[in-house]
Amino acid sequence: MARTQELEAVSDSTGVQDVMLEGHGALPVEDPSGGVNAPHAATADRCETPIPSSPDALRALDPSVLPGLARTIRRALVEVTSRTGGHLGPNLGVVELTIVLHRELHSPREAIVFDTGHQAYVHKMLTGRADLTGLRSAGGISGYPAREESEHDVVENSHASGSIAWAHGIERARRMCGEPSVTAAVIGDGALTGGVALEALNEVASDIGTRTLVVLNDNTRSYAPTIGGMAGHLAALRRGEVPEGTDMFTDMGLTYLGPVDGHDLDALASALREARGVAEDPTTAGVVLHVLTRKGAGFERAEADVVDHWHSTGPFEVQPPTEAETFPPSDAPAPATTWTARLGEAVLGAARADQRIIAVSAAMVDPVGLTPMQREMPDRVLDVGIAEQLALDTAAGLAHGGMKPVVALYSTFLNRAFDQLLLDVALHNEDVTITLDRSGVTGDDGPSHHGIWDLAVAAQVPGVQLWAPRDGRRLEEALQQAIDTNGPTVVRFPKGACPEDLNAVGTCPAGDVLAGDLSRPIDTLVVSIGALADRAVAAAHALSGEANVVVVDPVRALPVGDELVNVAGTARSVVTLEDGVAARGIGAALAQRLAQRSSVSCPMPPVRTLGVEQRFIPHAKRAAILADQGLDADGIAAAVRQVLS
Repeated sequence: MARTQELEAVSDSTGVQDVMLEGHGALPVEDPSGGVNAPHAATADRCETPIPSSPDALRALDPSVLPGLARTIRRALVEVTSRTGGHLGPNLGVVELTIVLHRELHSPREAIVFDTGHQAYVHKMLTGRADLTGLRSAGGISGYPAREESEHDVVENSHASGSIAWAHGIERARRMCGEPSVTAAVIGDGALTGGVALEALNEVASDIGTRTLVVLNDNTRSYAPTIGGMAGHLAALRRGEVPEGTDMFTDMGLTYLGPVDGHDLDALASALREARGVAEDPTTAGVVLHVLTRKGAGFERAEADVVDHWHSTGPFEVQPPTEAETFPPSDAPAPATTWTARLGEAVLGAARADQRIIAVSAAMVDPVGLTPMQREMPDRVLDVGIAEQLALDTAAGLAHGGMKPVVALYSTFLNRAFDQLLLDVALHNEDVTITLDRSGVTGDDGPSHHGIWDLAVAAQVPGVQLWAPRDGRRLEEALQQAIDTNGPTVVRFPKGACPEDLNAVGTCPAGDVLAGDLSRPIDTLVVSIGALADRAVAAAHALSGEANVVVVDPVRALPVGDELVNVAGTARSVVTLEDGVAARGIGAALAQRLAQRSSVSCPMPPVRTLGVEQRFIPHAKRAAILADQGLDADGIAAAVRQVLS
């Protein structure tokens, strides 16, 4: 979630500040400007320590210099992310924990699996990538672990809750090969609400002799505060209200240690050594080390942000602007409205008009635009934790009970709940609406965050109706149409600012006509799905002197309607355009429909399906990726010329 000027005004602090951590005094953190603001700081050495070039070099450091190393890392994190943006809050919270992990474990022989990977910046810095060169930029350091970067990176896991299973699988394999080693999973309390994490704990607890170490990084939140019974139990553990030996982990058969202050280097080192000793005991199952941290620790503006403690930020000014600088002159253009904000307004409006509407989120109420509804109608916004499978099954039950649930997800996270979409929602034709934010190419977060599979997934599910609006106005209309439609419905839209509304120049049975002349024979029918419509129109205009290129936006992309098939069948050629995997998406579905009705005497027109290649696409700017995939105006025009040649 990008940080804009309102967050710069959260605090009048300048740069990285000292913070008082409960139980042991201050973390002395140096201000990026070079000064130190620490009226309550301990008398420890204030010097910074250079970042070591490898874990071996880190282990060689004297413990007395580690506080200085923590200061260096925090300063670097703020400076780098101020230029590039990134996941600042989570990484500020795990500085000491990551230092101690790499001193007490021997990566890569002893694997450290981060869950999720956006907390791995410090890990990268300590494993030979101190400068985070080109963070989240094309050709630069990824915002998540990446095996092509380092042997220390294990899993590119921006999807939460899988680390314990990964770590246990790695440990078990090495044990079976006669090479036993401690393997650690670093998992947050929010991620522990995910079903696969609980499934893995269940398995680890039954595996006597496993050397799996679960480091529970408890900062009381994911994006938002952690919810549910798990959150209540961890809170009781933090408060010391659970008698020794009666915690849930011990009851399962695991060894529970903690809680320990995750910002106290000495306490952490001692606790990890104890945890390692338990893990290496052949008579025990897995061990859980409960570590308490603070998201955004050491940066006052991040700690003061009640929404998500700067979980993810765009570029920002290290020195906050003055009030005069914060607010633009009155004649300055208003900031563009995001797709997410438009969706949130539309959901709230629909909920005001229909008491049956219940919004469901998987631990991402604010990132998916539901905060306005949550503030106005808190009892009608359900956060089920990091559990998309649960979200869809809950929605199915709500629908069966007479409600009209709207499940708001990131597109990439729908992949986790395909079975529930197919066999719980669609099989039973439950009246569930799913909104998919960040569909298509998303850019900086890389392969696991691109939402390029949703069209292909939805196209395989019987009965699903899907809308892919081209602009904000069409998004609002699509949401209402989806809510009013019986059965499972999906509304998908991309990341970022909404484009200007793109009005139709005409209509036809196939949808809105955005360019071209329907009164003349159609040389190429361009079927534009979603937010790439402006590029399709630009390509049609560029080709206006060469061919009659008609651009049609069906808006409701699934199911592929007879009307669209009929119009496509009259064209000399067809080009489809979508911000998703081309091999299995809307274009492929249209081509199949055309092929099924073709014959020797009535052949189908040639079809080019333009979309994203079926491969994992690395991080880069969205516009650059689209151009590389031939999904800009020039690429579309070239495809039209090719199909007409």
